Amino acid sequence: MTLHAGAPMPDSLRHFMRANHHPARSVPCPHCGATAHKPCRLRTSNRFLTQPHPQRVSAWARTVACCPTCQVTPEVPCHHDGRALPSGSVHAARYQEAETTAA
Repeated sequence: MTLHAGAPMPDSLRHFMRANHHPARSVPCPHCGATAHKPCRLRTSNRFLTQPHPQRVSAWARTVACCPTCQVTPEVPCHHDGRALPSGSVHAARYQEAETTAA
């Protein structure tokens, strides 16, 4: 259980409260610096976004899924001909694999 504002909340209840959020929120955002389980924000106006940044989604896919295209394990960046993809991006098949894993 997690204590928040003096009231204990069971982890199972916390999971269902986050169920409508994108699973990429489980990792920190490399773009805006939002911590895990917090929404992404605009760095200029500090407004919160409803969807995570693409960089956060890529980081999440890299963390949870193997890539069927380049045959790498989780945490290893995708590559093409031995060179990492630019800006930490991942193959489209890895996104699909991550979505399947999250479901």
